[in-house]
Amino acid sequence: MGTTSEREFMKKICKMREKISKKSHNIRKEFINLEKTKANLLKKTEEERNNFERELDKVESKIYRSKDLAPESKRRLYAETNSLKSETKQTYFKLKTRLTETYIPA
Repeated sequence: MGTTSEREFMKKICKMREKISKKSHNIRKEFINLEKTKANLLKKTEEERNNFERELDKVESKIYRSKDLAPESKRRLYAETNSLKSETKQTYFKLKTRLTETYIPA
């Protein structure tokens, strides 16, 4: 009388199957949320980069229109702004690359 019947084993197996199904559904939901978050971060990163470039263009425009600056000063300032532009592009490229990498859990 103390042995487990086939029916009881089937119940346990069905419960385990339901549990696995629920967990896999939850994990899929988490991946969807991660993808949405990544998309939002990519969008935000691109907006920030564009805003920064616009601000830098305004500064360059003011440097160009400035009559008080010597030509040598303007050259140095343009060199600095170009350097800052390249640094910014590298930084945002690294951020974008990092955001687009796919992490596959082991």
